[in-house]
Amino acid sequence: MDLWWVFLYTMVIFVPFLLIQISSTFKFHFKIISYCILCVTLSTLAAPVCLLKNGGRTVDNMRIIRAFVRTMKYVFGLRYEVKGLENFRIDGPCVIVSNHQSVLDMMGLMEILPDRCVQIAKRELMFAGSVGLITYLGGVIYINRKQTRDAKSIMAGVARAMTDDNLKVWVYPEGTRNNSGDLLPFKKGAFHLALQAKVPIIPVVYSSYTSFYDRKKSLFSGGIIKVEILPKIDISGVKEADIADLTDRCFHEMRRVFFRLSGKPYTPIKQNASSK
Repeated sequence: MDLWWVFLYTMVIFVPFLLIQISSTFKFHFKIISYCILCVTLSTLAAPVCLLKNGGRTVDNMRIIRAFVRTMKYVFGLRYEVKGLENFRIDGPCVIVSNHQSVLDMMGLMEILPDRCVQIAKRELMFAGSVGLITYLGGVIYINRKQTRDAKSIMAGVARAMTDDNLKVWVYPEGTRNNSGDLLPFKKGAFHLALQAKVPIIPVVYSSYTSFYDRKKSLFSGGIIKVEILPKIDISGVKEADIADLTDRCFHEMRRVFFRLSGKPYTPIKQNASSK
């Protein structure tokens, strides 16, 4: 009977290892599942530390969360080359905008996350088990994406929270994950938020993941991610009527940097690439 248990345990360990070697599809899904399990595990471990150190929901917990998440890059063989961290050294709140490629973005975000910085996330994330709990404890700002008619009032509430609590807010202006090797047109919400809060905008660009992560090709291996934090965009003098132009200029500048960091030739596209 004992030999059967030994055989069973051996198969449980050996079969996945063998499949990883011979099947790229299995390897991809195995690593994605491992990533999700690790996220849940680290969230479960970090939550009591946050509660013991800070007592509840506060942006100060982001320092603890950041320390836990930064260990994940070693598991998945990722390395970050970061340029421009000095551009985060500003007094007071700001809006940080960056490109959004996959679930792996969380690792890149936590690699450079400045102090007193939170994300804007969909409200459903709050109910995602231990991951939802840790985002709540970290002070993540939740919004209901279905209430598009109240978008301005939602942004006004976020703007008040930024100024009242001295927060930096991280936004993905593409609005959804995009691992196409290019940027999607930017939505204007982040730029309206900066205008309402009267704070600068700091663009952050991550190089393309396509050389090591591609769902269509079932590719998930180790790699280098180049990150560049651009100088702040001062919005003093910007009016509501200028938002579309501001969004468009930021999109094209970040897109140029994206292609440069990714080592790909830049192909201009028509202006007015921003969306509502």
